[in-house]
Amino acid sequence: MPKGVGKTVAQNKKAYHDYFIEETYEAGIVLQGTEIKSIRAGKVQLKDSYARIHNGEMFLYSVHISPYEQGNRYNHDPLRTRKLLLHKREIMKLLGETKEAGFALVPLKMYLKNGYAKVLIGLAKGKKKYDKREDLKQKEAKRDIERAFRERQKM
Repeated sequence: MPKGVGKTVAQNKKAYHDYFIEETYEAGIVLQGTEIKSIRAGKVQLKDSYARIHNGEMFLYSVHISPYEQGNRYNHDPLRTRKLLLHKREIMKLLGETKEAGFALVPLKMYLKNGYAKVLIGLAKGKKKYDKREDLKQKEAKRDIERAFRERQKM
């Protein structure tokens, strides 16, 4: 199965608005206790989350996975730092690229693939305000063209 394909649990739509996504990487995620049950229930929020490399390992910060309702004492901290599973050469490549100015590691999507929770990490470069405006103009123009085409099809 190609990367990024599976049952989508959460998406970070804001990331595509705020960043140019240069490359994407699929990473496994180390979970504790009842976190997988919350993920399967779709109680995940990727907004304002990011990834960093620390001591040769990649970690995911500020991802909110809600506590499982029937988990009682086995529940977890919803905002804890979670380790991501990538090959060493991928981590070293990302470390070199994030040292450059303007690059960040942003989680784009969390999904279930063959029973495992995966995160799609994007190597992102920040957009300026004028870039965001240009994207909105292009999106609006595309919508207008499609609308006009549909109107013409009805006749």
